[in-house]
Amino acid sequence: MDPNNHKPLRAVALVCTLSPSPAPSSSQLLAEQTMAALAEHGVTGKTVRIADHDVKPGVQTDMGDGDAWPEIRDTILGCDILILSTPIWLGHPSSITQRVLERLNAEISETDDEGRPLTYGKAAAVCVVGNEDGAHKVGADLFQGLNDVGFSLAPNAVTYWVGEAMQKTDYQDLDKTPQKTAATTRTLAANTAHLARRLKAAPYPAS
Repeated sequence: MDPNNHKPLRAVALVCTLSPSPAPSSSQLLAEQTMAALAEHGVTGKTVRIADHDVKPGVQTDMGDGDAWPEIRDTILGCDILILSTPIWLGHPSSITQRVLERLNAEISETDDEGRPLTYGKAAAVCVVGNEDGAHKVGADLFQGLNDVGFSLAPNAVTYWVGEAMQKTDYQDLDKTPQKTAATTRTLAANTAHLARRLKAAPYPAS
């Protein structure tokens, strides 16, 4: 058996709900389920609800006094996997998700000794929840943004649930996780952990 399959990995899930703790959150729930699925592949880590922290707007690694992003960034850089979990609002990722991507944009100019962005050795994946169609569109937006700032994405690196249009049932209101969503989450975890291990073992070449 490949010894790389047993190497421990770290992950962080950034939960981009608009609601700070302790408000219930479907995005938080799906992120936690994804982290649990990753744990089955030797991945440890934590979730961070961005609304609980004062992440300043901007495109720098540190936007000055009171900015909570530098500490969150340190967590990301210490991990092998980044999960972004977002609700759908007006057909788009939440505004907090967009802010996270804007802050991650600074990583394009933060490089290692060989000129590679520090994100190049990391895998990313996406969780999406909402009460309307649009999960594929939101996933596509986040895939492009994450790839632009240096993350790699495995096949099927998105898990999602969308409820019936113009209804009030949230993901967190369901009696149990739908079988299809649970299966998709397991696939995301398996493929993302696999990719992260391969990136760790064989980094991209310097360009």
